[in-house]
Amino acid sequence: MHTFAVQLAPVLASEKSKVPFYIAGGLLVVWAFTLSLGLGMRKPDFPGSLAGQRAVVAVTAVLVLAAVATAVLTAGVPAKGSVPPTKTQELAPVPVVSAPVPASASTETTASTPAPAPASAPSSGKAGTSLTLAANPSGLLAYNTKQLSAKAGTVTITMTNMSPLEHNVTVAEGSKVLGATPTFVGGTRTLTLNLKPGKYTFYCSVPGHRQAGMEGTLNVS
Repeated sequence: MHTFAVQLAPVLASEKSKVPFYIAGGLLVVWAFTLSLGLGMRKPDFPGSLAGQRAVVAVTAVLVLAAVATAVLTAGVPAKGSVPPTKTQELAPVPVVSAPVPASASTETTASTPAPAPASAPSSGKAGTSLTLAANPSGLLAYNTKQLSAKAGTVTITMTNMSPLEHNVTVAEGSKVLGATPTFVGGTRTLTLNLKPGKYTFYCSVPGHRQAGMEGTLNVS
């Protein structure tokens, strides 16, 4: 018990400095030293009787309770000269404002973007007329049309042959052949002629193909 009192006294003394606590703590320390050094070391049989043990325990308990009670009572009162902790003020976040985009910037960007070019299509005019023609891809002896029209001047015929058979396109005025593409399989070939207004015949010159119906009329106006 006296060892517990010796250890408890410094702990209690480290609390708030008040006179009642100092008195109770001082008495407890003096009592502890008296038991340990004065009586305990000099009298090995101390306390000799049961009554003596009870008396030591009772005095020690009273002193300990007094020290604890004064520590609790004085703990709520701050010591003189103590400075209450200051509260740290939190700074409000600074809003970030983005710079406005000038209206002229978007206008310039739109103006500098070129407009998409329209898809090319066959056209006629001073540069001439462009026509397309295709052989039947399944192998039948036929073109995809029997009528073609063009303006007088330069006439370009682009023929596609995806048939397994060889074909060509030949243009004639009556019995006079004006021009023809090479005979070919797969891909395209082009024939360009300078034609006057009138009616012309186009056909495939491979033997037997024209007779089977692979021909048509080209009207030039």
